[in-house]
Amino acid sequence: MMTLLLPSQPNHIHKPPLVQYRRLRKPYRLPVISAAVSGKQLILSGKVRAVEPKEAKAVVASEGYMLLDVRPAWEREKACVKGSLHVPLFVEDTDNGPITLMKKWIHLGYIGLWTGQRFTMFNDEFTLRVVEAVPDKESKVLVVCGEGLRSLMAVSKLYGEGYKSLGWLTGGFNRVTEGDFPEIEGTEELRFATIGGASYYLLKLLVLLQSLGQKSS
Repeated sequence: MMTLLLPSQPNHIHKPPLVQYRRLRKPYRLPVISAAVSGKQLILSGKVRAVEPKEAKAVVASEGYMLLDVRPAWEREKACVKGSLHVPLFVEDTDNGPITLMKKWIHLGYIGLWTGQRFTMFNDEFTLRVVEAVPDKESKVLVVCGEGLRSLMAVSKLYGEGYKSLGWLTGGFNRVTEGDFPEIEGTEELRFATIGGASYYLLKLLVLLQSLGQKSS
């Protein structure tokens, strides 16, 4: 039996306050308003289908799923599946105010130099752009990102928007191997497209050493 390893997420369901009205003999409790269901909950409940990378080609070709790539543009430019729909969940934060610039410097020092990831902000038009591209909410949509975390967030938002035939690529493109998708565009392998900065060159060195080791054995 396959076990899915999903990142833990808090259950944001708040208990409504107790309100006392003068004309009511008994306390009246405000109605419960639940937060959006997390992507993890949707996967575990079976409301969203978890798709292994080895299944992806058949799911897209035979079952009619549309592939939705939610990675930022600079990751997609390195490698992407031909014919996939692209709507980024996060976009680069172009604000140059003093507070944002301070955050960018901290981000660069702790994360950016090593991973190559840019300082981003949530794309407020994400669901709007998806609805424009896929107006039929009965459509089958397989959501994917680099590692599987951003796509979990995207799945939650799309489910709340009314899409009920959603799939989630387990582990994202990082777990994809050659042949899992028929046609790839770009200069990198899909599994390496998320990696940047100093870690990219370290990875290339490790791949080269591994290749040399195999040739010498």
